[in-house]
Amino acid sequence: MYDTDVLIIGAGPSGLTLAASLVKKGFATTVVDRQAAGANTSRAAVVNSRTLEVLEDLDVARRLVKEGIQAPRFSIRDRAQTLIPIDFSGLPTNYPYSLMVPQSTTEKVLLDRLVELGGSVIRPKTLTSISHDADGVTAMFDDGDVIRARYAVGADGIHSTVREQAGIGFQGGSYAESFMLADVRLSGEAPLDEVILFWAKAGMTVVAPLPGDIFRIVAPVADAPEVPSAAFIQQILDNRGTGAGRMVVTDVIWGSRFRIHHRVADTYRAGRLLLSGDAAHVHSPAGGQGMNLGIQDGVALADALARVLAGEPDSVLDDYSDARRPIAQQVVEMTDRLTRLATLPRAARPVRNAFIGMAGRVPSVRRALAMRLSGLVYR
Repeated sequence: MYDTDVLIIGAGPSGLTLAASLVKKGFATTVVDRQAAGANTSRAAVVNSRTLEVLEDLDVARRLVKEGIQAPRFSIRDRAQTLIPIDFSGLPTNYPYSLMVPQSTTEKVLLDRLVELGGSVIRPKTLTSISHDADGVTAMFDDGDVIRARYAVGADGIHSTVREQAGIGFQGGSYAESFMLADVRLSGEAPLDEVILFWAKAGMTVVAPLPGDIFRIVAPVADAPEVPSAAFIQQILDNRGTGAGRMVVTDVIWGSRFRIHHRVADTYRAGRLLLSGDAAHVHSPAGGQGMNLGIQDGVALADALARVLAGEPDSVLDDYSDARRPIAQQVVEMTDRLTRLATLPRAARPVRNAFIGMAGRVPSVRRALAMRLSGLVYR
C-alpha cells in the first residue's frame, strides 16, 4: 500500500519543478520541506536560455519572463576595459538572454504553478529517516508521520538527508575564500541590461541587475562580514569595479556571506532513492549555473519517473543518472576554472587579464562561452 507515487524531500527550484512536472503528467506526488513558507533567501539570480526552454511545457517560462529583466550581454572586465564581451542575442533560442530574477520569485512562480495543477507543499516538516526495499520507500518525519511511496527524491540541498541515508558519496571540496553576497540599490554607472564580471587586481566582483532597480553584488573576500554594510560594499566596488565613485551604493536591501563547495554525488540513484538539484551537485556561482542545472534535473527526472511508473523498466532511472551526472561534472569543472582564475594571487592577475583579453578577441571563443553559459550546449 502506498501513500503516494513519488515523495519529494525539498521544495527548492529543482523539487518544485519535478513535482509540477509529475502532477501535470497525472502521478500522485507529495512534497515536504523543512522550511516554513517564504523562508528561502534570494541567492540565485539568473535563469538561462536552456532552463526557460525546458520550462515551456510547464507553462512557467512565459511567467518567469514577465517577472525578470532580460540581459542579452555578459562581459568580463578589468575596470573599464572589456576583456571578453559575450552576446547572447544571436543564439538559436526563443530566449536569447540571461533572465535576471531573484530565486524567491522563481520559487514562487513554480509553487503557484504546482498549486494550479493540484499539488501542494507540506511544511514545515523534517525528514528524520528514510529507507527503501524492493517494493518502495518508507520515510519517517519529526512529527511522527510515516509516508510510504513507490520512489523518493532528495531535492534537499547540500546537506541532503536522503543522500546521506542512501549511502551515496559526495566527492569534492571547498574554496578557502568566503564570498559576500548583497542586493543593493546603486546610482551611477550601474548596468541595466548586462551582467558584468570584474576581474581586478583586488579580486573578482559580479554586478548584475535585478527587477525593482536592485543590483546583485557577489565578491570573494578573505574574511567577509556576516552582514555586509553599505560602506563595505562601496569599498569593494571602488577597488574592483569601474573606478572609485562610478557606482555608488545608496541602499542595502539584503546581504550575507557564504562559502562555496564543489562536489558531485557518486551516483544520482540508490535503488528507489534518487537525487536532484543541490543534493546531487554544488559548485561555484561563477557563471550562474547552479539553480539552472537543478531545474533541468527536475524536468529530466520527471520524464524518467513517469516512464517507470507507466510500466517501463526501472533501468530508465539509471539512464537519468548516467545522463545528468556528466553534465554536473562539466559544470563543476567550468565554474571551478572561472573561480580559480578569478581568485588568483594579485601578482598573477595582470598576466591572466592579458591572456583573457586576447582570447576574448576570438569570435569562436565568445560563441562557445555563450553556448555554455546559456546552457544550450547541454541540449
